[in-house]
Amino acid sequence: MVKVTFVAAASGSSYFERFLQDLSTQDRAVVLAVFKDIQEHGLGAKGCEFRQIESKLWEVKVRAPTGGYRFFYVLLASDHMHVLHSYRKQGQKAPARELDIARKRLKEVLNEK
Repeated sequence: MVKVTFVAAASGSSYFERFLQDLSTQDRAVVLAVFKDIQEHGLGAKGCEFRQIESKLWEVKVRAPTGGYRFFYVLLASDHMHVLHSYRKQGQKAPARELDIARKRLKEVLNEK
């Protein structure tokens, strides 16, 4: 079992929940199913790929009916995944803007620990 948590804005709302609201019903179902599988099976989850971006910053790749999605995360413990940032895949490489957001949130999370 892996605990999956999500970075929240200063207002307390989750960036992940806001991101999900903009997805189609089908894509939302796929993304939620993948994160449920991650909770149950950890890094052995099906329907996604895991990749190290740099140091402590990792990425979950999810393919859905209307496209691909990426979720940057950090492992706070071997059984605790903390999702930092989500975006819709638009090209081969992660856009610098998306990486910058994830790095900023990673730094904030690690400083709180």
